[in-house]
Amino acid sequence: MKRIVVLGGGISGYGSAILASSEGYDVFLSDSGRIADKYRRRLEEWQVPFEEGGHTPELILNADEVVKSPGIPEKAPIVKALREKGVPIISEIEFAGRYTNAKTICITGSNGKTTTTSLTYKILRDAGYNVALGGNIGESFAYSVATGIYDWYVLELSSFQLDGMTDFRADVAVLMNITPDHLDRYEYKMQNYVDSKMRIIRNQGPADTFIYCGDDPVIGAELSKYPLPMRLLPFTARTGGGAAHLGADGVMRLETEDEAMTLDSREMKIKGLHNCYDAMAAMLAAMAAGVPEASIERSVTEFGGVEHRLEPAGEIEGVEYINDSKATNVDSAWYALESMTRPVVWIAGGTDKGNDYAPLREFAAQKVRALVCMGVDNRKLVESFTGVVPEIFDTSSLEEAMAAARRAARPGDAVLLSPACASFDLFRNYEHRGERFKAWVAEHGGVKNEKEGR
Repeated sequence: MKRIVVLGGGISGYGSAILASSEGYDVFLSDSGRIADKYRRRLEEWQVPFEEGGHTPELILNADEVVKSPGIPEKAPIVKALREKGVPIISEIEFAGRYTNAKTICITGSNGKTTTTSLTYKILRDAGYNVALGGNIGESFAYSVATGIYDWYVLELSSFQLDGMTDFRADVAVLMNITPDHLDRYEYKMQNYVDSKMRIIRNQGPADTFIYCGDDPVIGAELSKYPLPMRLLPFTARTGGGAAHLGADGVMRLETEDEAMTLDSREMKIKGLHNCYDAMAAMLAAMAAGVPEASIERSVTEFGGVEHRLEPAGEIEGVEYINDSKATNVDSAWYALESMTRPVVWIAGGTDKGNDYAPLREFAAQKVRALVCMGVDNRKLVESFTGVVPEIFDTSSLEEAMAAARRAARPGDAVLLSPACASFDLFRNYEHRGERFKAWVAEHGGVKNEKEGR
C-alpha cells in the first residue's frame, strides 16, 4: 500500500489527509505546531493517524509521496531532508486534482484573486451550477473532492500552491496581475515569484482558456516565453482591445467568439478600478463556463465584496473607518489608496516581505493626511514616507495605532487600514488583524464626540 505523508495540519493538510484516507492510502499527518481542535476532530473521525508539536523523521521519510501544506517553506529542515532523500513533494491542488473529473476555474495573482474567485463562484452558483469553492478560500479542494461530487470547482490559488503542481491542469486559468509579493519565500528574486505565478497555465491545451490582465507589464513580458495553445482572453482598462475592456465612460464591454455583453461599472456595489478588473475577469471566466449574459449581469451587480477588502467598518464622529486588512502587499495598498475620495489617515505596517514603497508615494502625497505605522519594526515605513506625509506615528500595537489614527482624523476623513505588509508580527493572520480593527470600531462607535460634550 502506497504511503502518503501530509505535512501541516491546517485546512489544506487535514483535507489532503482525509482524501488520502478515502482513497485507501496508508496516510500519516505531521504538524510541527498545534493542530486546531476542529481539524483534529475531523482527523479523528476519519481515523487518520497524526502527530503535532514536532516532526518524527522515521514516520515521514518513509513516505512514497508527501503532500506539503502551502505555508511550509522549502527551507524547513524536514522538507530539506525529504528533498535529499528524493521523496516527491506535491501540493494539495496536485493531489486533489487526481481524484475528480470536474472542470476547474483556477484564479491567481498578487492581488484581486479573492474578490475574483468569490464573484466567479457566486455567478456560477446563482446560475444553478453544481459548483464548489476552494483552494486558498473556503473549504479545501481536497476535502471537497473527498466528501462531495461537483461539476465545477472555482479555486483561488496562491503561488505556494502553484509551486507544488506538476500534472494538474486548469480548464480556465485566470491570472490577475504579478507584482512583488512574498519575495522572502523566493530568495528575494522577482523572477522566481513570476515563474511561480505563470505555472497557472501549466499543461493547458487548445480546449482550455487563459484569462489575464492585458495591462500588466510583467505578464506581457512573460507570454512570449510560453507556448500558448489555449484560447486567450485578456481584460484591459489602461490599454485598448482585449476580450474585456473598461472604457473611459465606465462601461465594461466583453466579447468572445460565443458571447458579447456590456455592463456599466457604476451599477456595481463594489467600486474602484481594481474591482472593475476583478469583475471583468470573473465575467470572462463565467462566459467561458457557458453562463448566460443576463445571469452574469444580475450576479455582478448584486455582489457586495469580500470581508477584509475595502470593507466599511463603521463611522465615528464623522470619520469613516475602512478595513482593508487583506492588502498584504504594496500593489494591493496602491489600489486601496487609488479608490479613496476622502482625506486619508492611513494605517500600514507589519511583516515586510521585501517591499518597495515607492509606488505608493504619489498617492500618499496627494491623499494621506497622516500615516500610522503599526508593527514591531516600522523603520522602513517611516523612512519611506518622511517628507511625503505631513504626520507619521510610530506605534507597536493595534490599540496604540487606533488611538493615534483617531487623534489625527477630522470629520470627513477616512481611516484606512491597508497595511501593505503581512500580519504575523502582531497578529495570527490578516483576518485576525481585520477582526481586531472592526471590533475596535464597534467598541468605540457609540463614543460621544468629546468637543460636543464640553
